[in-house]
Amino acid sequence: MSNNRPIRLLLVDDHTLFRRGLKALLSLDSRLEVAGEAGDLGEALRCLAQINPDLVLLDNHLPGVRGVDGIGAIKDALPGVRVLMLTVSENAEDLAAALQGGADGYLLKTMESEQLAETIEKVMTGDSVISPEMLTKLVSAFRQRPPPAPSPAASGLPVAAAPAPPPPVLAEVPSQGLHLLSPREREILMLIARGDSNKAIGRTLDIAETTVKIHVQHILRKLGLTSRVQAAVLAANSRIG
Repeated sequence: MSNNRPIRLLLVDDHTLFRRGLKALLSLDSRLEVAGEAGDLGEALRCLAQINPDLVLLDNHLPGVRGVDGIGAIKDALPGVRVLMLTVSENAEDLAAALQGGADGYLLKTMESEQLAETIEKVMTGDSVISPEMLTKLVSAFRQRPPPAPSPAASGLPVAAAPAPPPPVLAEVPSQGLHLLSPREREILMLIARGDSNKAIGRTLDIAETTVKIHVQHILRKLGLTSRVQAAVLAANSRIG
């Protein structure tokens, strides 16, 4: 953040005890400031103008309206605010709805608490973050898609009105630049697509986690990407591995 000020957070969760515990945890980190809390979407929207948060930590299971269905309203009410889902829902449809709604990340409440502050910082720098378990489901969704059918117009056949295709989970990621990757970088890209963390990749390849981080940075730069989520989608589209 500019001027070294803490990242201002709005916690949105209908479980009061969970909010209190999360607030206590996040308040231990000087990089973060819990500026407000809300128990439902309506209360969250009222808080936005009052506290002007940088990021909203949003649960999906809220009374009345699901969190994923309220992302657009939050971003309309406070343009530029980041929205990070923090939920128990491992439903792939919820993940898709969150990403299509403009969420900047999707985390499960089972994640390690010490990783949450680092993840929030990543989101504030423009990165997209998804829990490894959900990233695996995202990649699987791409791998299971059938190849595109030939265009009827191109084949000279009559063109009938086709049903609208299902909305994509994420925008397509171009595969240019894959040839620039070294064998080790392609190996790491396959493990990213599998949903492995840097630590897990380091254990698999018997290299230091810092070395993995450097390789990931090189992979993203060579492919013109900004996040490991995009890298995983590219790997799935390109059938790497």
